[in-house]
Amino acid sequence: MTENEIGALIVDTAIRVHRELGPGLLESVYAVILEYELKQRGLQVKREVPIPIVYKEIQFDESFRADLIVEGKVIVELKSVEQVTAAHKKQVQTYLRLTGCKLGYLLNFGEELMKSGITRCVNHLES
Repeated sequence: MTENEIGALIVDTAIRVHRELGPGLLESVYAVILEYELKQRGLQVKREVPIPIVYKEIQFDESFRADLIVEGKVIVELKSVEQVTAAHKKQVQTYLRLTGCKLGYLLNFGEELMKSGITRCVNHLES
């Protein structure tokens, strides 16, 4: 399955979850439910995945945690805020760069409509 195929399933699942639960719950609630729903669709999902940073000969093992990594290829960062900021988007781009993953999503469940809360981020992804 390609990154784009996985991404389409992630977006569809996020929209379904948002329609059912609505906006405003804690990020952790959406993370557990999104993980469950994606696994129900047959996808491999890991939650709260440590992303190490290597700088020269120093490695920081617990520097960042990705909310979800799907099929080992797509990073999903969840928010439940009024509005995402440039810092939130940079966070996903940094995770992509550090892991070598090519596709990531910033999903803001705080939006009234989920489609307004979806930001797609790429790192050298070919169509």
